[in-house]
Amino acid sequence: FISLHQAETAANRICKVLAVNQENEQLMEDYEKLASDLLEWIRRTIPWLENRAPENTMQAMQQKLEDFRDYRRLHKPPKVQEKCQLEINFNTLQTKLRLSNRPAFMPSEGKMVSDINNAWGGLEQAEKGYEEWLLNEIRRLERLDHLAEKFRQKASIHESWTDGKEAMLQQKDYETATLSEIKALLKKHEAFESDLAAHQDRVEQIAAIAQELNELDYYDSPSVNARCQKICDQWDNLGALTQKRREALERTEKLLETIDQLYLEYAKRAAPFNNWMEGAMEDLQDTFIVHTIEEIQGLTTAHEQFKATLPDADKERQAILGIHNEVSKIVQTYHVNMAGTNPYTTITPQEINGKWEHVRQLVPRRDQALMEEHARQQQNERLRKQFGAQANVIGPWIQTKME
Repeated sequence: FISLHQAETAANRICKVLAVNQENEQLMEDYEKLASDLLEWIRRTIPWLENRAPENTMQAMQQKLEDFRDYRRLHKPPKVQEKCQLEINFNTLQTKLRLSNRPAFMPSEGKMVSDINNAWGGLEQAEKGYEEWLLNEIRRLERLDHLAEKFRQKASIHESWTDGKEAMLQQKDYETATLSEIKALLKKHEAFESDLAAHQDRVEQIAAIAQELNELDYYDSPSVNARCQKICDQWDNLGALTQKRREALERTEKLLETIDQLYLEYAKRAAPFNNWMEGAMEDLQDTFIVHTIEEIQGLTTAHEQFKATLPDADKERQAILGIHNEVSKIVQTYHVNMAGTNPYTTITPQEINGKWEHVRQLVPRRDQALMEEHARQQQNERLRKQFGAQANVIGPWIQTKME
């Protein structure tokens, strides 16, 4: 009976040892599987956390942030529990083996608790870097969205302001303008130049925003750059056209001022010369009644004196016409489109030439009339002398008869 009892005890002890060994084997297998699964999850998760590919839109980045929050809230906590359970299982297993006087458990290569802790540390580091990157990217995109909208608004306002300005600056309205109209156009142009200078700051702001968008790697930088370049090119062209129009206006103003001075000088000299010609024509056509040679000689002397003034008068006429010709030369040389005529006088060169020609025609007629009258007076003088001689002869005879 004692032998039987001892055999049963030995059998129980063996069964117990076998059970413990089986349990330990199961714990080892569980550890290996759990460690493998956890390490595989870490291996798959770290590349996702290390992915720093930027998104172009805030919506896409918000989705990444939401995915990260789901990872923190849903996916990571179970893995934290698995890691803790793995460490508990490992410690429990080692304790059991020690109590059973069995060798300590050595996990497969790379699956030690320290290996798992190192891998987990890498996960935590990647997670921290990913979170910082997400927040920085969101801030960057917020800044980009703000800058892009600011760029669009400023560009639209500027483009609206410049609309039609190039066509306005290329107008040739000054070609047919009067001097007073030119001065008004210059005043208007000066006001535009002030407005243009005030918009310089807006263009610089647009360029600065475009530069910042480039520095922040804005996804639509090519279209921003193209629009900015177009604005800058147009701005340079506006500046060139503005300068060109100012030069044209000032050149036209100077020409019209010169013409205006010539017109004024023409008017100042044409008026008295015209009056002189009208007076001369009146004198040359004036009828005369004389009774003596002395009277006709007086008229002849006065006429000769008048004729002596004709060369100087002709020089004055040519000088006056020269002023008009100077105006015509300026108009032809500089292609000035004159609007209207001389504002200071209605006396035209044609009128001056017509009256001058009339004076020249009247002079020989006056010469002829004076010569004929002089001959008549000479004939009358001879008749008077003949009558006097005869009267001197017959006078005494009549006196004698009367006595």
